[in-house]
Amino acid sequence: MRTVEHELVGLAGPGGRWRPVAAGPFALLAVALALLPIRPVWLWAALIGAVAAIPWLLGAAPEARRRRPRPYWRLSADGLERIGPGGLTLVRYERSRIEGLAITTGDEMLTVFHRFGRTAVGGLTSMGFEPLTVFVTARRLGIPMHVLDGEASDLLDPALDEALRVPGLDADVPGNGPLPRDNAAEKRLLDQEAALLSAAHEPPRAEEAEKTAEPASEDRKPVRLDTPAPLPSRRRIALLGTLTGLLGAGMVARIAAEGAGGFGARLAAGCWALAAIAGVLGTRRRLLRAAQVRWTITADRLLVRGRPGRRGLLDLPSAGIAAIVVGPGLRLDPLTGEPRRADLAALAFGHRLELVARLPAHGLDGFQLAHALDDHGYRVVTPGARAPRTPEYGLEGLPEIFAQVPGGRLVVADNGLGWADAAGDVVLKMPEDRIGGIELLTIGGHAWVRLYDSDGDEFFAAPLSALRISRTDLREAARRAGLPVNDAEYDAYLSAAFHSAVSTLSVPAPEAEPATAPVPAQGAAQEAVSGPPPPDRSGEFTVAIAPPPGPVTAPGTLLDATRRSRVGTYGMSVLLCEAVALIGAVWLGPELGGFLATASWSVPTGLLVGLLGYWLYDRNRSQLRVSSAGLAVVTKRGKVEWDLARDRIGGIGIDEAAERMPRLVVWNPSGRVLRQVTFPPDLDALRRACERYGVPWGPPDEDRPAPPPPEL
Repeated sequence: MRTVEHELVGLAGPGGRWRPVAAGPFALLAVALALLPIRPVWLWAALIGAVAAIPWLLGAAPEARRRRPRPYWRLSADGLERIGPGGLTLVRYERSRIEGLAITTGDEMLTVFHRFGRTAVGGLTSMGFEPLTVFVTARRLGIPMHVLDGEASDLLDPALDEALRVPGLDADVPGNGPLPRDNAAEKRLLDQEAALLSAAHEPPRAEEAEKTAEPASEDRKPVRLDTPAPLPSRRRIALLGTLTGLLGAGMVARIAAEGAGGFGARLAAGCWALAAIAGVLGTRRRLLRAAQVRWTITADRLLVRGRPGRRGLLDLPSAGIAAIVVGPGLRLDPLTGEPRRADLAALAFGHRLELVARLPAHGLDGFQLAHALDDHGYRVVTPGARAPRTPEYGLEGLPEIFAQVPGGRLVVADNGLGWADAAGDVVLKMPEDRIGGIELLTIGGHAWVRLYDSDGDEFFAAPLSALRISRTDLREAARRAGLPVNDAEYDAYLSAAFHSAVSTLSVPAPEAEPATAPVPAQGAAQEAVSGPPPPDRSGEFTVAIAPPPGPVTAPGTLLDATRRSRVGTYGMSVLLCEAVALIGAVWLGPELGGFLATASWSVPTGLLVGLLGYWLYDRNRSQLRVSSAGLAVVTKRGKVEWDLARDRIGGIGIDEAAERMPRLVVWNPSGRVLRQVTFPPDLDALRRACERYGVPWGPPDEDRPAPPPPEL
């Protein structure tokens, strides 16, 4: 990768490579040819094989394999440009016309400020840029750079233009507008830039070690870090794909040798051809995704291999690296070659703060990578603390009278709830018969109250700070008035405190043996003055304390899979059995009396097997139990699959990983995935249950420990 000072090149894939061209249309054409009664039979089989091989022949042609560089973005002293094949400039924003750049944290869009307004260029991921690289390069080029909280659609709202009075970037976003500055995100980038500047102006650690003549240690030996090997291995994947293609070709040849006279035989040949083509294409995709990332770290250089082949090896001497930023970044999609987000990547910066290389690290352990680089003399910069997650709760449900009464507050009066003014007079009353329940909980570190009607439906929710009443006052006053109030966190706190206080009384103290050693004179005098010691009565009173309830036995909420997912799984089970029945009828039909005769009994049998099989599984399906003691997954028959105590849970929610589909997982307080919930429950009901029983919802903020519930 060629680097130029004061220039940032976006991540882009290499040129063309050997890949099938239009494989899907040619596969359908091969199946259509297999259904046609073409004579002679050898021509029929040859046409099927030729059409199936055309995509690979087109991909192997010299014109198709010519390595044309993909379009990429570049930020340099000339401005922001999009360079196409042959060096042609497709889009250009000249440096003299750029008054500033902004990154919106909501959608990570790059916006250009110019004399005629604002223009959203595109997303940083699609452009192949990282926020840190754009931030550092723009500031080195003298371009004002800002990080704003919100989305680019808010920034481009024409209504903001009426509020602008002073031209310039600082006036583009008013302080009270819909897009305030995100000081936390911008400060984090400034801290990383300061760390890079410090590393760039300090001598490398290797030179310091040579000056001090430190002896070589075990930590200075070469270290090799690899991602886990794919299961199955690449050889097995390639072997399986080759066998699938050969099996399909052999079955088509066998059907052609038998004459392929009937429609059932030609349909079977078409299915075999489609299976062979799909197997080969699927093998290619799996091989591309199964590439391992391999790091070889020495004090002299870094050898990083991101994909097989000579072009996939990056060799970086340590003398040209000032610091390495390890954290979330970008990677190239192995199938499309487009940039996409990665949970871990490494950015190597030179001594002039130029980007030397982007090093793939997805699949590696970030802890091991950072410490291995640090042990070998490389300066490592990490993103630091993440932006705190703010709960998406508003105050839309507050009645208008709350704002109309100055100094008002929530009170418990006349066996109900009311809103009192500054003088203490109740101006709004809610009788007891309308209150079905009062729930106190913690959201985002703040105490909230939820009110339910007699039918159990929620009709009001607000933070207690907005109602000007403390959690303790509301709980105690409501219980004295006989109102149904539930504070699960407070009750769990009292239960834990009581158990820790009396746990020492559950086991009697061992009886002390009579002392036979002589007592010193000073001790004897003190004993004579103070009198004989009281008898040991620790074993006379024993209080048997039952252990606290666990995640399975504690009162909680049982969450089941949604009806929609269950019906969908029923349908997929039936369709899969029906597909197997049809393929079996096509394959074994000639030996069992023909395709129609075999399908007449195999299709109903497949329907019954699909319905009965999933019913047997569904009658003992798993359910998620949420309680103040923790989480557990139990079956309908009462079998416990797994359980986690409350102190081991850092959060529960959807993990939208880059390489997997969104799934429901449980994290520990440090952010590591503990368990995965295989069935999708109702997310709204799960969030309510987590808030009710004090289980944190969402990924944990390991850099910002959660405070205890208010007023506990």
